[in-house]
Amino acid sequence: MPEITAGTPWRSSMGDIPMTLEYPEGSMVDVLGEIAEKYPNNIAFDFMGRATSYREMMKNIEQCARSLKTIGIRENDRVTIAMPNCPQAIYLFYAVNMVGAVANMVHPLSGEKELEFYINESGSVTVVTLDQFYHKIEAIRADTCVVNVVIASIKDALSRPVRAGYMLTEGRKIEKIPDDAPVIRWKEFMRLGRSCFWKYKVRRTGDDPAVILYSGGTTGTTKGILLTNRNFNALARQITATNPMFRPGDKMLSAMPLFHGFGLGVCIHSMLANGGRCVLVPRFTAKSYAGLITKYRCNFIAGVPTLYEALLRIPGMERADLSCLKGVFSGGDSLSVELKKKFDRFLYDHKATIQVREGYGTTETVTACCLTPPNMFKEGSIGIPFPDTYIKIVRPGTDEELPYGEEGEILLAGPTVMKEYVNHPEETARTLRRHADGLTWVYTGDLGTMDDEGFIYFRGRAKRMIVTSGYNVYPAQLENILDAHESVQMSCVIGVPDPYRMQRVKAFVMLKPGVPASDETRADILAYCEKRIARYAMPKEIEFRDELPKTLVGKVAYRVLEEEEEARRETAGDDR
Repeated sequence: MPEITAGTPWRSSMGDIPMTLEYPEGSMVDVLGEIAEKYPNNIAFDFMGRATSYREMMKNIEQCARSLKTIGIRENDRVTIAMPNCPQAIYLFYAVNMVGAVANMVHPLSGEKELEFYINESGSVTVVTLDQFYHKIEAIRADTCVVNVVIASIKDALSRPVRAGYMLTEGRKIEKIPDDAPVIRWKEFMRLGRSCFWKYKVRRTGDDPAVILYSGGTTGTTKGILLTNRNFNALARQITATNPMFRPGDKMLSAMPLFHGFGLGVCIHSMLANGGRCVLVPRFTAKSYAGLITKYRCNFIAGVPTLYEALLRIPGMERADLSCLKGVFSGGDSLSVELKKKFDRFLYDHKATIQVREGYGTTETVTACCLTPPNMFKEGSIGIPFPDTYIKIVRPGTDEELPYGEEGEILLAGPTVMKEYVNHPEETARTLRRHADGLTWVYTGDLGTMDDEGFIYFRGRAKRMIVTSGYNVYPAQLENILDAHESVQMSCVIGVPDPYRMQRVKAFVMLKPGVPASDETRADILAYCEKRIARYAMPKEIEFRDELPKTLVGKVAYRVLEEEEEARRETAGDDR
């Protein structure tokens, strides 16, 4: 059976949209520069009340690029960016691209050992982070090859009145960095660029590597995913092609984080590469998110299902006018039919003329590569492929295509497919396979079906994984960390249903003989985890067990624990 590419559903719902697009051959920053020349006075992004034009943004990107060149960043060097959504992160991301280097995007709330892994796995020579995360970097710096650490601060991106308020509130909580710390402060870093005028721009092609994002791949072991300029530029063209209601100047509420393909690819690059306006959200809370939608009259919002569930419960939204919305996108996890119905009703009650559109994708394809058309929703479907993107359903692990309606592994092909897993050639070979049709296919490890109109239905993950607040958490990684604690004999981590996060992380721990199953022991283990595990992946609950159930071959029977947990909830009526 032939694979499906975008076709009739796009045309019937949105007019005559070309199914084959033209993609830029240059770099991401090349595309950005062309847009800045076309719309120099348009607002590129807003941050905590301060607006920045495309002209000003490009000026800062070029200054930042000269500074990177001055401190020794050369073509193909890796630069780790551990920052939230803030102006300095935008400047740095595109400046790294301008000097021909590769941006290694990591979660700033990662534990020390995680940061050490990300830096060493990528071979980064420079790290840029915020002042509040400095001490984590300093703690692991000696175990890396990092030459320079650049420290930025949120206050430097604020207007004077807002800065004063920030320093009296959030700024007071930040631990002081010693005056003699071996770092380059942001203002000093930007001044360094004044002495560089020549050859700081490196010409790059679409095939050149540009970004490293992290995911568990198909085995659940964290790996760097190497993505190219073309991957991101193609996504930017696909996003506007499948959303022809977009116009330059339209506002996207950019709350999804920069280190995530959804945030970086859809909410930032796809907007800026097409003349859009990003409303940057450095730290997400449902209340602040709701306020920004109405304050800026945003036209597009994108998020995980837990975000939309939270918005339904925010007081103060009763009278909100959402008629400004042109697109509401859900990804990162399955959107339940019930939640979609509730949020669609919420949108209707608040004067919006649209519904939530669910998408699907993997970090191996940057992010979304499949989306529900605006006027052709099918219950339970995650949509149809983007232009030039192909999806087929095969018998897991093979290239044998299955009939319509039969469940199998979801395979993806198209212009957003990654270059490779960094330092993992064997896993790259398992995940990227070239078929007789001449296309390179991503074996996602996800299960799904396809109907005869090309609509895809996600059925589950073939590999063991927890999804909490849109983030993938791999139990084996957490178990390795827990098992390394001096008091732990063995552990097992599972995901349990949570109405806000979809799932929360629960750890079952068998202690070593003689170790008391006390609150003090639990607190000690959690403190140990906090230094090694990202906040979103932290166990929300630790239950001590004298023994853990085993399979016939001696492995911990995590499914037994999942069944026990489900039975306990049903008995107790626990709907947390």
